[in-house]
Amino acid sequence: MSNSSGEMELESIAIPVIEKRILLVRDRQVMLDEGIADLYGVETRALVQQVKRNAKRFPADFMFQLSAEEFTHLKSQSVISSGEHGGRRTRPLAFTEQGVAMLSGVLRSDRAIAVNIEIMRAFVELRRAASSYAALAKRLEQIELDIGARLSEHDQQLGQIFAALRQLIAPPERSKRPVGFRPPEEPT
Repeated sequence: MSNSSGEMELESIAIPVIEKRILLVRDRQVMLDEGIADLYGVETRALVQQVKRNAKRFPADFMFQLSAEEFTHLKSQSVISSGEHGGRRTRPLAFTEQGVAMLSGVLRSDRAIAVNIEIMRAFVELRRAASSYAALAKRLEQIELDIGARLSEHDQQLGQIFAALRQLIAPPERSKRPVGFRPPEEPT
């Protein structure tokens, strides 16, 4: 996947490779700066420097910096390197889909443009998959209600069949523990 200079070959960047770098943080799908930098074939510090130079292009709904708790949580899950052995010491930047799109205007190389197109396709594919799972679940629920209203003697068996079908259409689990930090809800 990498050539001799450590850069990822553009031809080898497939949607599944990109999807693995999309995380759920603060109930939003994001990519961390170091993952994007690796895909673009640039150093993370260079990417962050360009973002800082163009800060007006990255409002809070496009990009945010992880909190100390989120950073610690991700390090404990080995999503990002720890600072113990020369790894990252600063909290990463997290880019939403819109933030990643904005990066193509900041990093103007041909590689950045090509990778950006693939990243956008990965986000679209994830949305499409989530939408199809929701549609299947809704249709299954409707069928269960229709059949359940008509049949009473086989309810237990039908319940088991529908439970098995729900497991089959459930989206695959990305992680056993949720990634990121969700602040406690404020009392109303």
